[in-house]
Amino acid sequence: MSGASGQPAAFDRQGTQDDAARVESAMGSFVREFGVTAALHLESCVRCGLCADACHFHVATGDPKYTPIRKLEPLKRAYLREASAFAPLVRALGLVRRTTIEDLQEWQELLYDSCNMCGRCTMVCPMGIDIAELVRVGRHGMFKAGLVPERLALMDRTARQWGSTATPGEDLPDILADVAAEHGVEIPCDLPQADVLVTAAPAELGEHTKALADAAKILNRTGVRWTMHREGFDASNVGFNNGDLELQERLTRSLVDTAVKIGAKTVLLPECGHAYGAARWEAAKWYGQALPVRVIHMTEFLDEAIASGQIRVKPIGESATFHDPCQIVRRGGLEAAARRVLAALGFELIELQDHGTTAYCCGGGGGVISNQRAAPLRQKVFRIKQQQVEATGARHFVTSCGQCRITLETGAKQAGWDRRPESLLELVADQLAD
Repeated sequence: MSGASGQPAAFDRQGTQDDAARVESAMGSFVREFGVTAALHLESCVRCGLCADACHFHVATGDPKYTPIRKLEPLKRAYLREASAFAPLVRALGLVRRTTIEDLQEWQELLYDSCNMCGRCTMVCPMGIDIAELVRVGRHGMFKAGLVPERLALMDRTARQWGSTATPGEDLPDILADVAAEHGVEIPCDLPQADVLVTAAPAELGEHTKALADAAKILNRTGVRWTMHREGFDASNVGFNNGDLELQERLTRSLVDTAVKIGAKTVLLPECGHAYGAARWEAAKWYGQALPVRVIHMTEFLDEAIASGQIRVKPIGESATFHDPCQIVRRGGLEAAARRVLAALGFELIELQDHGTTAYCCGGGGGVISNQRAAPLRQKVFRIKQQQVEATGARHFVTSCGQCRITLETGAKQAGWDRRPESLLELVADQLAD
């Protein structure tokens, strides 16, 4: 969008609000989001600096502006001026200045370009501040103000129109028919009854169709009754990343309500990290009670299918290292499940220097991979992962998140690196035993 001078705006804007209204929308949202937990977190920071050393953006650049706690400055300012115990005194004495549109410009970069909401800073904070969750609160305010990076805003608008960033639901049967024909596998769609509702990430309906076909191959081998469905199929949930809570709820409900409609007891999520956070850990808040279905990630499904004997795999017998997706492992708890699947595949696992709950994020989560202006910064972060993978000397480089895979493939291409990440799901499908 262009400014009054005709030059490109310094940051992206949506809608027609003037600058004063944008500031009011953002700060008002921050204030409305405050609860006891958020207030305690904002009061608890002791400025120890541990979160800075945990953040890959700060580590990769050495720039102090990327310190995670700085990303909470808009929330803290709103809290001190409007919601803290001494807010009237703070305002009267001018102890905390008013937020300006220039402040929001800086915060847009900090909240969207240089944060994956990976939670590594949260994990090391000695005061227990969930910095990643507070960044999400900040993103909600920015969305209300129409101050989201335009690439992410475009995806938001597409998902609002189609229910997916990839395709309208009515096109799903044709897409699945094409994937089934290309890969020689049966993919049921829109069955009126099934035990498992299978969902996808947008890339699996486009450039990574092998992942979708391999999921079908494995599911068909287990003998479970499953289907994909045009009314609820895209699990990626762009609203979760953008701070669009209305869209997040709508997309989550489409999955759960469709499962209930067809009698499915399980919603199976694809190899997608933020899909796991949105549907597994946040869905219950839209219902106000325990979910009527079980929501599981593909890694859990593979682990359980192998352990129960529903599928058997032939061992590969080579060395591998594993990239732990932050939303699946650090914030989702699936560290052991992935390693059991790797063990079943006969891999000699050589861990990265930072792995499991301490692993560095791929650098593209939280919508950063889709935010083109963040590419130079993301590439600096990629070098951390590249160096750690090379140090293992492992033959295979495996991950269990499709978004991580895309980020790492992009980083490798830009770096001229000849290593490519492999999908845990696809490895299992390729090694199925008769």
